[in-house]
Amino acid sequence: MPANPAAKMLSLRRFGSDQIVTLAKLAIENAFQPIAEVATGAVFGYETLMRGYERLGFASPLDLLDKAEEAGQLMALEHMINSRAFAGFASLPDFATRTLFVNFDSRMIGSEGDLVERMGNHLHRAGIPPSSICFELSERFDSGRMPDFAGLVKRLRLAGFKLAIDDFGVGFNGLKLLCDQPVDYVKIDRHFITGIDASPRKRHLVKHTVNTAHVLGTRVIAEGVETEAEFLTCRDLGCDLVQGYFIARPTVHLADLQPAYPHLEQGSHSRRQPASLDSILIRKQIEQVPALRENDSLDSIFELFRRSPQRSFFPVLNANGEPRGVLHEYHVKEMIYHPFGRDLLKNRLYQRNISHFVNPAPIADLETPADEMLKIFAGMDGSDCVIVTENMRYAGVLSAASLLKIISEKQLKTAQEQNPLTGLPGNRAIRDHVQEAVLDGDRTRYFCYCDFDSFKPFNDHYGFQKGDLAISLFAALMRRHFVGEDRFLGHVGGDDFFIGISGMSEGELHGVLGRLLSDFKIEVAQLYSSEHQSAGYMNGHGRSGERTVFPLMRCSVGVVGLPEGVMFSDTQAVSARIAEIKSRAKDSDTGLVIETFGGQD
Repeated sequence: MPANPAAKMLSLRRFGSDQIVTLAKLAIENAFQPIAEVATGAVFGYETLMRGYERLGFASPLDLLDKAEEAGQLMALEHMINSRAFAGFASLPDFATRTLFVNFDSRMIGSEGDLVERMGNHLHRAGIPPSSICFELSERFDSGRMPDFAGLVKRLRLAGFKLAIDDFGVGFNGLKLLCDQPVDYVKIDRHFITGIDASPRKRHLVKHTVNTAHVLGTRVIAEGVETEAEFLTCRDLGCDLVQGYFIARPTVHLADLQPAYPHLEQGSHSRRQPASLDSILIRKQIEQVPALRENDSLDSIFELFRRSPQRSFFPVLNANGEPRGVLHEYHVKEMIYHPFGRDLLKNRLYQRNISHFVNPAPIADLETPADEMLKIFAGMDGSDCVIVTENMRYAGVLSAASLLKIISEKQLKTAQEQNPLTGLPGNRAIRDHVQEAVLDGDRTRYFCYCDFDSFKPFNDHYGFQKGDLAISLFAALMRRHFVGEDRFLGHVGGDDFFIGISGMSEGELHGVLGRLLSDFKIEVAQLYSSEHQSAGYMNGHGRSGERTVFPLMRCSVGVVGLPEGVMFSDTQAVSARIAEIKSRAKDSDTGLVIETFGGQD
């Protein structure tokens, strides 16, 4: 009769605590799980995960680590696991352009030996630069109570390692870590990602976490993405990287790892919107300032400042081309002007490199709206610039003057595109409003498309001047009935108008639109002759040239409502529904049809 597997596992736990590492060498394997770029589907890096712990009778990797810590074997166990992870990573053909995310147990702080030096030795043997390694600082333990923690973070960063906050949002002090430590990534815990497409509260929290992280120059990784809907929602909320079963499962067979996952790129491409006015203007103003690399020689600092004496700072990138911050001239001015400055910097005993001189800087993607970039810039006091990225790689910088110029040009361009008759924004502004609003699941939103009935025969009979009066009249009534920050009024062209509303109930909107249509019907009748007013209709020619009886002019409005929590990536889905509703509104007695678009795209 075969032995009970559970009994066999438990029997392994009867060995002495000092044999944990010995047993782990036999049972534990390193699995790699890809972390992909949201915009392209390309693999950015891998998280190394422990597999085989169940063979030792443990329910999770954390249980094994807890047991090792209790037995005084944590440092040795981590040494063994990390050594294997580094060796596996170095065996990948593209490891030089990837990042390996490694869990860091903060309980090792204060253990024997210099952790940073020990890690550096591991990597040196494996031929991996420190900038290819990101240590994940877990919220599981309160690192704030560890007196050496801040010093360790500083040493890790100065050595060139990258840092991430793991399980953000469910532990002790993630927000404090984000505030106090110059981390590169925030990994949002899967609790907030699971079902995020159907949870307004989760979307609200994730969106504001993303915004906060980006202001601080930190990238955001969504953990536990398991469905396409979760992926699309994380992408639309601004997450930079994704990890989870929808992308790829962890594997111990490293040959199975792919350089990219096309299903992510295809999903993004099929829903990609036309370039906004902001992104067009930003691309015109972006300044491609030469950048330093963390692993460049210190002589390169002096050479850059020598070649560009008018420039006061340069961006600094890591080995993967990601921004790390800026190096300002005042960081090295003392060395530049000191007679022995260069010799001191080159002295090994001084042990300074470019990392020692880097200050954090706000980072924003090229697709970030200009006003959001300005907020990001203003949110970090003393910043020289906003570092702009495209697909997470350095693209250039924007100064405060450039940002103000972009916003000024945007206002001028918007004014130029306003309809000359009504002074209302035109189609580009309407499109940008809809693209932004469909992604704002925090509030209820309504898109109202207004179209006159019987306008053509009126315009043909009375002339374009009276036709223009009818159009101007409706624009004036729109302004009278819809006032406030949450109201957007646009003129599509001719007798077609657009109203965007946020934060209003359907009942309130129905009442306001009803009054608008009633007032327009009464006042536009005054533009007809007394004969037509008395008859309530006029004769004219239809679009095919036939004689037809037309009622007096009115406006029909088709409204699509998106409830709080509903988001759409593709505005075409909304436009298609609008076309259908607008047709029904024209056939209705009231001229008003409101329909809630409650399904997910």
